[in-house]
Parts: sequence; structure tokens; C-alpha cells
Amino acid sequence: MRTTVAIVGAGPAGLLLARLLDAEGIESVVLESRDRAHVERRQRAGILEQGTADALRAAGAGARMDREGLRHTGIELRFDRRRHRVDLSALTGGRSVYVHAQTEVCKDLIALRLRTGGPLLFGARALAVEDADTDRPRVRYRHGGRDEVLECSYVAGCDGYWGVSRAAVPPALTRTYERSWPYAWLGILADVPPSHHELVYARHDRGFALLSMRPAGGGTGGAPVSRLYLQVPPGTDAASWGDADIWDELERRVETDGGRRLARGAITAKAVTPMRSYVHEPMRHGRLFLAGDAAHIVPPTGAKGLNLAVGDVVTLARALVAHRDTGDPAGIDAYSADCLRRVWQAEHFSYTMTDLLHRHPDASPFDDRLRRARLDRITGCRAAATDFAEGYTGIPFPRDA
Repeated sequence: MRTTVAIVGAGPAGLLLARLLDAEGIESVVLESRDRAHVERRQRAGILEQGTADALRAAGAGARMDREGLRHTGIELRFDRRRHRVDLSALTGGRSVYVHAQTEVCKDLIALRLRTGGPLLFGARALAVEDADTDRPRVRYRHGGRDEVLECSYVAGCDGYWGVSRAAVPPALTRTYERSWPYAWLGILADVPPSHHELVYARHDRGFALLSMRPAGGGTGGAPVSRLYLQVPPGTDAASWGDADIWDELERRVETDGGRRLARGAITAKAVTPMRSYVHEPMRHGRLFLAGDAAHIVPPTGAKGLNLAVGDVVTLARALVAHRDTGDPAGIDAYSADCLRRVWQAEHFSYTMTDLLHRHPDASPFDDRLRRARLDRITGCRAAATDFAEGYTGIPFPRDA
């Protein structure tokens, strides 16, 4: 089989890229190792930046997000038993974020792909990306018990950190940067309406907590349910936390003077997420382009992972269209540098927010006071709040800057 762009991975990055290329008349084939049901139910990010929301609308995949997603114009920071609202929209000229789960984004993009008839092969496990530094790269994969070869002009590696795409970049040409964080998140989904109408990020001497939400029923437009997180040590077993203990600890960490108690309900899901930061340079090798987690990972505090992946594929689609239409390879040649500028800004924001809000196990009293001073600055100075709001609502895509 042959196509113009071989897309390895049917997460939101690969599926959106296929949609963008299809709209421009560029052929692609999407290879996904898991089955459709797995892709449509795996829980990941739930916060979409303004740029991501705009990109989904432009791709014809934003209708359900606008109908069922939750638009947020602000967030709340809690520390020292005080509440502080950051008005994102007022500080950024009207920008906002949307609470809309990655699973729902994937469902919509899959439905669009199948409707247009573009090849989307589930259960197709990529085995290797070969000849990426030539004008005829190819992807070897296994599908239906048979080994196959997909010949192409370009390969988009959207298959995550453990996929074959990242491994196809020669180690001698690669530089990696990473950090492992000394804490993790215990996340729960609870069948109870959120205790606050906006996201709440809480810093407490016992550790970080986050009050978030999801539209009920996987995006059916019902009342939101609660999505909540606690800072825990790495390697924590989620089963070691009883439901009552989780609610009690959340209550302690988000409590404010004169505040209401948390609404409690049945916990329907429970899991621990490790935290790390990672960047792979370059993001391009010949005709292989890395996108999303194949090239970078951020801790979830800043809600940047999915949004960075969208920025990558929007940039790549623009470059491929420009090269087809004008013959100018400038966008293709600049892909890695253009994306990495945005990636490092997002890494910095995520690093700062993670370090600021979590209780570091080795922090001295001096360190803690510095973090509180920074929170006071963000909540008490418009310039600092604006910088925070601009980072939270999203760094513009390269050609939007």
C-alpha cells in the first residue's frame, strides 16, 4: 500500500492531522495498534486551550465541544486558606479554556475519518519506520496477522513515547532533556456535581489538590461530574486509599475560611498518574516528523500535553500544504524549530506551575515562603496575573504568533 502521509497513532494528534490533510486533498493512512473501543475510552487530558478549540472548529470537529463542553473564563487558586480567582478572559482579551475530554475529541475525529472514507486501520501495530532520511520512507506494520509495508512520502510519528517513531531517529542525532518529579497524582472520578463551577488549584502544606469536572455520561450533555486529584508519593497504589480517606484529604487541602464543605459522592474510578517532563530534539529526521508525546511530555498540572500535540500537527499540516502548493520547503525545514519554541514555553509554564503548587518533600521553610510569595504576586499584580493567564490559555501556534 502507498500513500502520501503515513500517520502512526490514532490519538488526537494523528486523527486531527488526518482530518486537516483530508480537508486539503492530501492522502493519508492512519495506523493504530489498539482497537477502536480502546481509543475511544482511554482517559487522558480534559482541558482544551483556546487555540485547540479553534483548531477543532476549523477542522469541522468542534460542534459537540461547543454544545457539550464546559467553557471556562477563569480558574481559582487556593492557598493559606484563601481563594483567588484568575479571570482568564479579562486578562487575555477574551481567551478561555474548555473542559472536554480527550476521549470525546477522539470519538468525533474517528467518526469524521470513517465518514470521509480515509483509511484508518485499528489493530495495526507499527513495527518500524524505515528509510526516513530518503524520499521514499516506509512503515512496516502487522495487521490481521500479516506483516505489511506502507510506502509513503512522509511519516508523522504520533505514537507516543513508547512508539517506534521516536526510536527511528538515530541516537547520534538526538538530544533528550527530562526530569522526573518526586510526586504523583491520585485521580478520581466521582458521581457528584462539582463543588465549584470553575477549576480549583490548591496549594497546602499536606500537598496539592485539584478540583475539576467532566461532562456527565462521556459527553452526553448531562450535568457535570467531579474529576479530582491529590498529590501523593510516586509508586502509590490507588487501592491503598479508601474512599472516605480521599474525601477527607481533599477536604483538608481545599478548605478556606468561610468556605463550603465538598459535596461527596460515589467514586467510580481511581488511578495514580506519575509526573515527568521530557523533550526530544529534533522533532524531525528527514521525512519523519514527531508529534505529541513522541516528542515531548509535560506534567499534567499545566494541562499542556494534548494542546501541544494539536499545535504540532497544525504546524505540520500547514507546512505540507504549503510545500505542495508552492514547492517551498521552508515550513517543512522549520517544523522542528517552530514546534520546539512553543514546546519549551509550555514546558516552562508546566514546570513553574507544578513546582509552585506542589509540596516538595525536601523543601525548606525558605523554599515554601518563596512559593507563597510568587502566588501572592500572581494573585495581587495584574502584570503577573496576565502572564499566568496567557500561559494557561495557551501559547499561540507558530504562524499565529
